[in-house]
Amino acid sequence: MSRPVKIKNALISVYYKDNLEPLIRQLHADGVNFYSTGGTENFIRDLGIDVIAVENLTGYPSILGGRVKTLHPKVFGGILNRRDNKEDKNQIAQYEIPEIDLVIVDLYPFEETVRSGAKEEDIIEKIDIGGISLIRAAAKNFNDVVIIASKNDYTTLSDVLTENGGYTMLSHRKSFARQAFNTSSHYDTAIFNYFNQQEPLSVFKYSETNEVSLRYGENPHQKGVFFGDLNEMFEKLNGKELSYNNLVDVDAAVSLVDEFEKPTFAILKHTNACGIASRESILEAWKTALACDPVSAFGGVLICNRGIDAVTAAEINNLFFEVLIAPSYSVEALTLLTGKKNRIILKRNEIKLPSKQFKTLLNGIIEQDKDLKMEGPEEMIHVTERKPTEQQLEDLVFANKIVKHTKSNTIVLAKNGSLIASGMGQTSRVDALQQAIVKAKAFHFNLSGCVMASDAFFPFPDCVEIAADAGVVMVLQPGGSIKDQESIDMANNKGIGMVTTGVRHFKH
Repeated sequence: MSRPVKIKNALISVYYKDNLEPLIRQLHADGVNFYSTGGTENFIRDLGIDVIAVENLTGYPSILGGRVKTLHPKVFGGILNRRDNKEDKNQIAQYEIPEIDLVIVDLYPFEETVRSGAKEEDIIEKIDIGGISLIRAAAKNFNDVVIIASKNDYTTLSDVLTENGGYTMLSHRKSFARQAFNTSSHYDTAIFNYFNQQEPLSVFKYSETNEVSLRYGENPHQKGVFFGDLNEMFEKLNGKELSYNNLVDVDAAVSLVDEFEKPTFAILKHTNACGIASRESILEAWKTALACDPVSAFGGVLICNRGIDAVTAAEINNLFFEVLIAPSYSVEALTLLTGKKNRIILKRNEIKLPSKQFKTLLNGIIEQDKDLKMEGPEEMIHVTERKPTEQQLEDLVFANKIVKHTKSNTIVLAKNGSLIASGMGQTSRVDALQQAIVKAKAFHFNLSGCVMASDAFFPFPDCVEIAADAGVVMVLQPGGSIKDQESIDMANNKGIGMVTTGVRHFKH
């Protein structure tokens, strides 16, 4: 039955006391009686407001180092009793249990404690027992009780009480209950995932309460939302809000550039690199990356792993781009780059990224470990008569890093720490190679002496033959085809070299 409820008694026990005072004073002005514990009890009393200690209500002190404070029938009976149930009313009268109409409780900072690197014994102590029980009890009895489980709802409750003369309506209470169950379920998921790290149960549980509404999804007719804390990842220094497609490209850009240690600049379109180079300076890396494909670079996402100075910024400023990501910017560089209001400029923060990834598929979810494997020169086994030089090995590692982050089927051509061209997203490996060769010639690159990397093995020797005829001198592939020897023989016949890694890098 929907009815307005006047708050007479409130139980308040919170870890965070930010912005609590105005609400306490408003409730006090409305004639509300307060029950509380520990620090919150002292906080209310220090405001000059009377407060009843929960231990005076229950007849029991806080025990076991504070583990047991509110777990008592006189507390939970006051919350859970149904005001329109005659038997409930008789029982609370018999046991002298006050009706509690408002519960303001938050939870110990479990996730924050885990992130701090605290010892396990300290983490375990941040598993809230009384708080989570109070939240569930009050939320369950939303017909009669208001539950506030987050300091973010203080203002909302204050506004409701102001607008309704100190009363709440059923719609308000049900809305607060929904928020409370969101808080409690998120908290339990965090605890479960902490315990599920060693010998994990085969279940999928994920919860994220930070939400950013996007302008739209992949296309204007699709709704889009990002769940996560972008402010933890980036400081946005300029520009419009990131779109769904921006975020997909930014994710790809971050994953790619994190493969490189030398000063590296990458330009991406639709998650694939259209230009990338490693050089001794970030300025030279930018110039070389842009030269890879200056046409596709238009409207791209740019990323580098070094700070951007004024000279580099002046060069970048000549290009129209959507997003620029760097670890830092000089004052002069930032002044120049922020001259266009829609241009998104992000300063990247150092945070630990997840090691797993998942997505919805059919009527469920698929999850996998991220592809964090990257083969170095010591894992490259030469299988041909011709062996790679030191420079060619460096270029093979460089090309393989790009392959790993390019849509399959893919072929990457590289030379001297720079992408020459790539073919990506093709239904055959031959098509990917031919696409790369055509693109390289379109921008007048000389393929003589370059290396080629493939994300998967060659089922036939045709790619090796085509590559050799185009000027490729060294090939990297995982190997593993039953016809590997045919590709090796072709390489030997053409006088080029080949290495295998034993690791495939498909990206669908």
